[in-house]
Amino acid sequence: MYITTTIPYVNARPHLGHALELVQADVLARHHRRLGEPVRFQTGTDDNSLKNVLAAEAEGVPVRELVDRNAAAFEGLRGTLDLSFDSFIRTSAHHGHRAGVAEIWRATAHDLYQRHYEGLYCVGCEQFYPQGPCPDGHEQPLQRVSEENWFFRLSRYQDALLDLIGSGRLRIEPVARRNEVLAFVEAGLADISVSRSAARVKGWGIPVPGDPGQVVYVWWDALANYVTALDGGGAYERWWVREPRKVHLMGKGVIRFHAVYWPAMLLSAGRPLPTDIFVHDYLTAGGRKLSKSSGDPADPVALVAAYGVDAVRWWLLREVPRVGDADFTEARLAARADEDLANGLGNLVNRVATMVCRFLDGHVPPAGEVLAETSVGGRVSEALDDFDFRRAALAVWTIVADANRYVERTHPWQQSRAGQEASLGTLVHACRALAVELEPFLPGAAARVAAAVSGERLSSPKPLFPRQARRA
Repeated sequence: MYITTTIPYVNARPHLGHALELVQADVLARHHRRLGEPVRFQTGTDDNSLKNVLAAEAEGVPVRELVDRNAAAFEGLRGTLDLSFDSFIRTSAHHGHRAGVAEIWRATAHDLYQRHYEGLYCVGCEQFYPQGPCPDGHEQPLQRVSEENWFFRLSRYQDALLDLIGSGRLRIEPVARRNEVLAFVEAGLADISVSRSAARVKGWGIPVPGDPGQVVYVWWDALANYVTALDGGGAYERWWVREPRKVHLMGKGVIRFHAVYWPAMLLSAGRPLPTDIFVHDYLTAGGRKLSKSSGDPADPVALVAAYGVDAVRWWLLREVPRVGDADFTEARLAARADEDLANGLGNLVNRVATMVCRFLDGHVPPAGEVLAETSVGGRVSEALDDFDFRRAALAVWTIVADANRYVERTHPWQQSRAGQEASLGTLVHACRALAVELEPFLPGAAARVAAAVSGERLSSPKPLFPRQARRA
């Protein structure tokens, strides 16, 4: 499976919304690796944006300095969020990206033409709109732009896109987003501008082949990263030509680019197509969409420093629905960490290991019976095949819930030695299964759980999770 996230602009540091998509992709990657499947997980940054140019001007620093600094912050989320991506592409620095964009441009030359264009442009979206205000909530006024651009004959691919999406060959989830894309295409596709004047973007970006006065539109440039990053050792053939599943994860604000423009570009260029698009909704704070420039208190680095990576990852997976926005507060993050991690999972493992040490001198007996863990793996796979991360996390949590109920039902501290061996063996087996199933979601916590209950003889446990509520 080839799994990609969108590549964000680097006009500012990352916020928690970026962390959501990265963590979701990481769960998919870890889950499928655990099943023994080949996986490539790719992410990166979109460096060639007018937004980046304007941010550098506002800060009074060279564009390269700002881009390098903020791109490093995004790449640094690997350690902060315990991510397992295989490849990180920066569109201004990757050695093969510029040549790859030019190659796709030339492959689509039969669908490119020049004409004068006037329209309202949102710098925040890097997109033209027929009228204001920006539908995605960017507060800057739309700019009136008048210039000579290159256009792509998107209109030529209307029927092909309807067939592609309607047949399910390009799967778009959730269904509401699929229907949204179909309605947009059915309403009629207009050709789109795919270049900008080099003067307007201050020369920052990839020049149009044969036309140095124009640069390639940042979205055309950025979308190409999904194939340009596959430029060595047969990677393109392996992951884009032969790989049966190519999955794009993205937020709802960029679905048109990925589900309409990108497949049309590939059809024009004669390239293979992605197979799956999963669209998540937004994280909000006080009902407003999180953004890099809004000043919302949702810096993932600061949150991990304050609450730990397990608490942050778990909130993103346990609280964010498959459909609908999710409002974030630190109090909610802390409460979920205390309820599930400290009081639920941590308390279970601590109780079990403590009782094994106290009643059985640490020796682990065979399981007396099997709890809910036997069906969890299948339910996790079904949920993740549906891109339902919350349902998958809840499936894992049934092990914790069933094991805690089993403790309260059997009262091992009141049992005979034989009863303790049977019940505690059952509970240790459940905790070991929990460590396995938890790994894609909370790899660090899963490793600590495994260490606490591994081997033939257990040691006195240490608390697995700190109490969080006092910090929020």
